[in-house]
Amino acid sequence: MVQLSAYEWKIMDIIWDQEPQTITRLTKALKEETGWSKYTVITYLKRLEAKGAVHHKEGERAKLYYADITRTDAQLQEIDTFLDKVFSGNLGLMINTMIKEEKLSDAEIDELLNMLKK
Repeated sequence: MVQLSAYEWKIMDIIWDQEPQTITRLTKALKEETGWSKYTVITYLKRLEAKGAVHHKEGERAKLYYADITRTDAQLQEIDTFLDKVFSGNLGLMINTMIKEEKLSDAEIDELLNMLKK
C-alpha cells in the first residue's frame, strides 16, 4: 500500500495527467501554487520512488518520471485508510452520519440508493 502525503498528491496529479514528467516541468507546474524550488521537488520525487509510487528513466537531457500506481488505486487506498481511521471500516456509520449532518444532497442519496439496488 502506498500512502501519499498532501504534497505528494500534488506531484502525482501532474504525473498522472501527463507522463513522463521531468523535474523542470514539475517545478514549473508547481511553482506558482507552492513556491517549491527544484530541490524540494527532487526531495518529494525521491520519497515517491522509495514508496514505489514513481520510477524514473534516464532521458537524453533529464530524468523522466512515470507513475507506478494509478490514480484510481491511490484514491481507493486513501478511502480504505480513511474508513479504517475514522469509522473502523464501518461504511454504514459514515453514510448515516453524512445523511444526518446533511452532507449529502438528495441527488447523492438517490445515487447511493441506485447503487445499492444494483
